[in-house]
Amino acid sequence: MGNNCYLCRCLEDIQWNIRHIFDLDGTLLDTLHDLAASTNYALRTYGMPEHSEDDVRRFVGNGVKKLMERAIPEGTDNPLFDDAYACFRQHYLKHNLDTTAPYEGVMPMLKELKKRGKNIAVVSNKFYAATQELCRHFFGEYVAVAIGERENIRKKPAPDTVEEALRQLGASRDGAVYIGDSDVDIETARNCNMPCISVLWGFRSRDFLIEHGAQRLVETPEEILL
Repeated sequence: MGNNCYLCRCLEDIQWNIRHIFDLDGTLLDTLHDLAASTNYALRTYGMPEHSEDDVRRFVGNGVKKLMERAIPEGTDNPLFDDAYACFRQHYLKHNLDTTAPYEGVMPMLKELKKRGKNIAVVSNKFYAATQELCRHFFGEYVAVAIGERENIRKKPAPDTVEEALRQLGASRDGAVYIGDSDVDIETARNCNMPCISVLWGFRSRDFLIEHGAQRLVETPEEILL
């Protein structure tokens, strides 16, 4: 009986000390409409064809520069690419809160994780300033560390930003879990030797995620707590 109680306490300690590393867009926040609006504003400004939200949904996941590379005809070979990309960034920094909001169930889930004493970080391929602003605005009391794309650190799926988040948390990979909505997130978790929880309310379908190696899929934020 004593040994069983000791084992239970050990298992509880392991569960209690889990670190949760979250993707941002498509995982915690529904950012699609604002991303599409800024994309089309830049395209329209430079006389380029605009895209539907479904197009933009397919373009996201590898950072906003890659988003614009996919959205702009001829990508980075287009002589107007740098200007259109700068236009997007400027517009998005002003309008990234127009319609963006947490997905249903995200705030209660984060509140419960915090109540349980979990360490929570966000790692995104969104540029650093926008990642910081959005996390402060929506999750300031819950998210201890927010890492966005910046110079001198490789973006996902490289493990660098996750490792930086863990360093800032003062934690190791042991007991850490990565949560995201895309193939990039699955690959990131794999490169970090972490388990991955793939969410089904984001930018990619169940079939797509399974095809790219998803092993644990959740339909609601509440399931992350289980």
